[in-house]
Amino acid sequence: MSENLNLVRSIFVAWERGDFGQSDWADPEIQHVFADGPNPGSFTGMAGMAEGWREFLGAWEDYGVVADEYRELDDGRVLVLHHRTGRGKASGLELGEMRTGGANLLHVRDRKVTKMVIYFHRERALADLGLEE
Repeated sequence: MSENLNLVRSIFVAWERGDFGQSDWADPEIQHVFADGPNPGSFTGMAGMAEGWREFLGAWEDYGVVADEYRELDDGRVLVLHHRTGRGKASGLELGEMRTGGANLLHVRDRKVTKMVIYFHRERALADLGLEE
């Protein structure tokens, strides 16, 4: 297993426990992108990433993410297909009931994630990357 894949797996192990506070894996100038979903947007740097996560996580109760599959792509990119758990604070919507998986595309260089693109809809990620499920 490659070093990049090991790093990404370690991030998701923490996230599966609900620990979104670690950031030692992130490059100081990380690009953090929500490609779709309820609040698409882009943030830069550690403060930007924290702001993006704070906004996103603030909308959910008991939010969690569980990796379903890891795919190592070219140029230090790792695609993680996942599903979410949790409940919308305002809507009460149970994410598990939606039956839609998401995906994260992480760009890794020198043992740091330099860019993370979060897709609420797995199909969009696969289409953007020219991949099929």
